[in-house]
Amino acid sequence: MSWQLKALRVILRHAVRPSLGRQRDSLSARAWFERGAWLNARGRPWRQFHPMSLGTEGHSIPALATHPVQPGAPLILYFHGGGYVMGNPRTHAALGGYLARKAGMPCLLPDYRLAPEHPFPAAFEDAVQVWQALMAQGHAPDQIALGGDSAGGGLALALLGHLCATGAPRPACVFAFSPFADLTLSGKSIRDNADSELLLPFHRIDDLRRRVLAGADPADPRISPLFARFTGAPPVLIQMARTEILRDDSRRMADHLRAHGAQVTVQEWGNLPHVWQFFHGWLPEGRKALADAGAFIRAQYPAPPSAGS
Repeated sequence: MSWQLKALRVILRHAVRPSLGRQRDSLSARAWFERGAWLNARGRPWRQFHPMSLGTEGHSIPALATHPVQPGAPLILYFHGGGYVMGNPRTHAALGGYLARKAGMPCLLPDYRLAPEHPFPAAFEDAVQVWQALMAQGHAPDQIALGGDSAGGGLALALLGHLCATGAPRPACVFAFSPFADLTLSGKSIRDNADSELLLPFHRIDDLRRRVLAGADPADPRISPLFARFTGAPPVLIQMARTEILRDDSRRMADHLRAHGAQVTVQEWGNLPHVWQFFHGWLPEGRKALADAGAFIRAQYPAPPSAGS
């Protein structure tokens, strides 16, 4: 365990997690997250990104890309985390930029709609539309690495489930960092790891679920990919921490994917915060995890990508 991780654990447990648990509503949580992301990145790396618009049928979804995106060239499609209520491409620009460098290809971060203003299935519908817009622009499915963290990891897996269910072409691979994959909250670690969790306030998870679902079925595979079908899925990488409350979402997701014939690589780390990759600027453990993800992505292509090195 690095000394940086030892220090961060104290900060998260005694300052960040209690502060997150006190946020009154989604608007205050978003502002809190924006400030934290700026401090974490030590700046605003998104200012160097390239704005894009992904739209079909009159609805346009803004996005940011680390580099200009060329149809036919390898691309990372990354959905940010934030519990479906906060986060955006700006908060995850530093992570996306680092991953782009390690994978050797551009990273595209869509700004999908958030709850409670836009509850389920808005985020899923935006994810599907982003995929369809990329296909309409001439991108090849097997040149896209699909991924995300936390809620974004769940969203990436939900999109994969949709592609498998509809017989559509699949991405080259999928990766998920601590995915939020089961909104029925049936995983034992939700409660067993309530004390060891360093970042997420356990006592707010039911409130979060109510804001996201607005009465919808929590077992709907469009929000809980643990209940989706994945016949013909490409290789999948899942990274999670042993002590986080969403650990069992990852473990069960890996088992579920394997039951459908998918090749799954699981990297279960030790006493680390939820989506520790987000803190890669401070944590060597975060840089190592993102380097592993970049190597996994590169391994899915017949030749090393040349863009965005």
